[in-house]
Amino acid sequence: MKKIKKVVLAYSGGLDTSVILKWLQEKYECEVVTFTADLGQGEELEPARKKAESLGVKQIFIEDLREEFVRNYVFPMFRANTLYEGVYLLGTSIARPLIAKRQIEIAKQVGADAVAHGATGKGNDQVRFEIGYYANNPEIKIIAPWREWDLNSRTKLIDYAEKNQIPVAKDKRGEAPYSVDANLLHTSSEGKVLEDPSQKAPEYVYQRTVSPQEAPDKITTIKIQFKNGDPIAIDDQKMSPAQILTKLNELGGKNGIGRLDLVENRFVGMKSRGIYETPGGTILLTSHRAMESITLDREAAHLKDEIMPRYASLIYNGFWFSPERKMLQALIDESQKNVEGEVVLDLYKGSVTVVGRSSAKSLYSVSHVTFEEDSVYDQRDAQGFIKLNALRLRLNRFK
Repeated sequence: MKKIKKVVLAYSGGLDTSVILKWLQEKYECEVVTFTADLGQGEELEPARKKAESLGVKQIFIEDLREEFVRNYVFPMFRANTLYEGVYLLGTSIARPLIAKRQIEIAKQVGADAVAHGATGKGNDQVRFEIGYYANNPEIKIIAPWREWDLNSRTKLIDYAEKNQIPVAKDKRGEAPYSVDANLLHTSSEGKVLEDPSQKAPEYVYQRTVSPQEAPDKITTIKIQFKNGDPIAIDDQKMSPAQILTKLNELGGKNGIGRLDLVENRFVGMKSRGIYETPGGTILLTSHRAMESITLDREAAHLKDEIMPRYASLIYNGFWFSPERKMLQALIDESQKNVEGEVVLDLYKGSVTVVGRSSAKSLYSVSHVTFEEDSVYDQRDAQGFIKLNALRLRLNRFK
């Protein structure tokens, strides 16, 4: 790689990226610009600024991207009812393209010729970040320290940090119990005490949800209003996208909703066990499907379900900016024009139950579906319908 003059680092302020910051200064003898995105991880971000300043960083970007994250990434994904491998709501995956895009924008703004991230060489995030970088700037230089250095253990990272007067949080001394990624959509915990998939995850791993057993004994009933497939209000109170997800997280968390213990197939080829908490997203998925159930044509709904696994894989594997994801998004968004109305749900001890749904654009016809006498449906029509559908089976002589 040619001489690097300035690099923009995706910086959390934690041990790994603080070590990376110093390592970049030493290894590449270049100026480092830090970028910290507030995606609703629930942590105070000013300590990251102070730590970057202590390491000699002159240009520090700390940006609140919560509204953009939910409006332009989370909500479009939920219009597709997206689940990876049938259960995972993609909380980590959907955050990476926004970080990558903004990192490239900052690199252009400050005249940097490279970007860097703290993802390891074993995980999916290195792929997501770097595909995102290349999609937004095909010529950008990328530095991935975990694929270059020999600091391949927690002990070596701490030794390097102490040698270079990098503050190490007390709970980082020794073996960290597990690794956590968090944003407004979810928390993800992996590694260490969670690496044996046969063992139950300790209760202390969960950060956003009470256990269903400890949740209130009383049902919480809520109403969510939708417009064009997106939630716009809770209990008739209109809110911004980030405010809605924050409120749903609060409601879901206290009712023990959204826990997932998953062994997933990583894009790089290995299986990984993770503990996920997506309280607000779990409520949103259930309510959105309920809203679609009365406003979406049958074949449109089935087509969406057919393409959803492909759409989910594109996001999981880092192809948010790909032409095929954008094509699928156009199809999905077209289907949402009449997905509006309200859904009533009961939240209780880990469960989300739909108890009502209504819409001015509902396709549900009581007069057609009733078990009572009606004047709009001739039941004799079904005989020809059945015979025509059975014709090919009746003509099949070679069964």
